[in-house]
Amino acid sequence: MKNPVPQAASLLLEKLMLLVHIRPLPAGSGAETPPPAPGYYDTSCFKRGDLLEVPRTLFIHFGIYLGENRVAHLMPDILPSITADRRQIQQVVTNKRLILGVIARTASVRVDTVEDFAYGGSILVNHMDRLFEDQVLSSEEAARRAEKLVGATAYSLLWNNCEHFVTYCRYGAPVSFQTDKFCETVKMIIRDQRSVLASVLVGLASIVCLGVAPSTTLPTIFIPFFLWMAG
Repeated sequence: MKNPVPQAASLLLEKLMLLVHIRPLPAGSGAETPPPAPGYYDTSCFKRGDLLEVPRTLFIHFGIYLGENRVAHLMPDILPSITADRRQIQQVVTNKRLILGVIARTASVRVDTVEDFAYGGSILVNHMDRLFEDQVLSSEEAARRAEKLVGATAYSLLWNNCEHFVTYCRYGAPVSFQTDKFCETVKMIIRDQRSVLASVLVGLASIVCLGVAPSTTLPTIFIPFFLWMAG
């Protein structure tokens, strides 16, 4: 029987890490934080097809620059699955839309201004190129790939996120180093005999976040716990 802890940890991460894209609200306010004014970023140094990175609290958000102050990026969003009204969909994604999109596993590759994409964060340009060496596609090919993917799509924080989108567009293969790093961390925890308690806590947390756990998961979570206590 496969150890369900990695799967439980992955699901738990998806529930907790939906905060990656959430924009903080002003203290004492129920309104969304307004985006920076147009012209906040100097786009003269960006070229069509550039890969843009915006470091955030937990992860990094990615996009492909299309030129003329436009960025294509993948964001979880519930709206494309319930309406075809492009005017509504194109409005800046609210926290509520984003959270519902994560839960429903729906998203869209959308085109926004640099200001809406970065939302006040610092921007790194083509920082990932050093990891792919000769795999970098032409700038025009990267931009065209991004434009072809604009529209509704499935979403998974671990398996189909904004990093998968940009690496496919610019390097030809959808990969996510953030996902790989997390999975390796989970494997290390499971392999380490001293981390049984940590694995138990991950399982318990997943039950709390997901509401229920498969019947095969419960024995796997608690048996190591009792063995750990007895040892």
